[in-house]
Amino acid sequence: MIAPTVAHLAFVRDDGQPLDYIPGQFIQVHFALADGALARRSYSLATQHDHARAPGESVEIAVSYVPGGAATALFEGMPLGGSVDASGPFGRFCLLPNDANRRYLLIGTGTGITPYRAMLPLLDQLIAARGVEVVLLQGARTPAELLYGDEFRAFANAHPGFRYLPCLSRELPAAGSPHAHAEVRHGYVQDALAELAPDAEGDIAYLCGNPDMVDACFEALKGAGLPVPQVRREKYVSNK
Repeated sequence: MIAPTVAHLAFVRDDGQPLDYIPGQFIQVHFALADGALARRSYSLATQHDHARAPGESVEIAVSYVPGGAATALFEGMPLGGSVDASGPFGRFCLLPNDANRRYLLIGTGTGITPYRAMLPLLDQLIAARGVEVVLLQGARTPAELLYGDEFRAFANAHPGFRYLPCLSRELPAAGSPHAHAEVRHGYVQDALAELAPDAEGDIAYLCGNPDMVDACFEALKGAGLPVPQVRREKYVSNK
């Protein structure tokens, strides 16, 4: 478990072939409900993709556990070494090779932060190659729910062009804890947008996670003058 209700799971293809993908894409897991109806759930790939994938390399996802949820029952009942049916990769929630922006605003809540973990190696290259700046706004209720927070903070410490702002709506970290630092904000990610002064001339924003958050941030960014093509969205409904 990487948070009280979120697990980080790794799989390999049973046909021995690699699963190559672009950071930001997702897979769909297919399964049958108790009444026999077919269902599917989408999960962003969390694997840090810095090379062409080789046979036998794992594919990583973050799975939220929801009491009574069908997908929760599927993963909770899966033994070590168990398998799932999946398809993909899918999606266009990716950093584009022709982007010429000066800054990325990456905004996510819950497991919607997962695509940004996969993007870290590519962001490392972009920061080095063209000096792009990156701000990652991660929303959670408590410090314990900051998925991959230690990794994002370590990346920020190693890259002056990368800024990591955790936004905590309910509980701030205790003084002296590893999560207590000057960049922590109290409130929701949309509340922290104004201080970043979004700029239509130089910013591209990515929004991923809770639909209400995505809508609120989208409206705030539009109000700041960012045109729709420069705000890329991915809404996560409950994967229960």
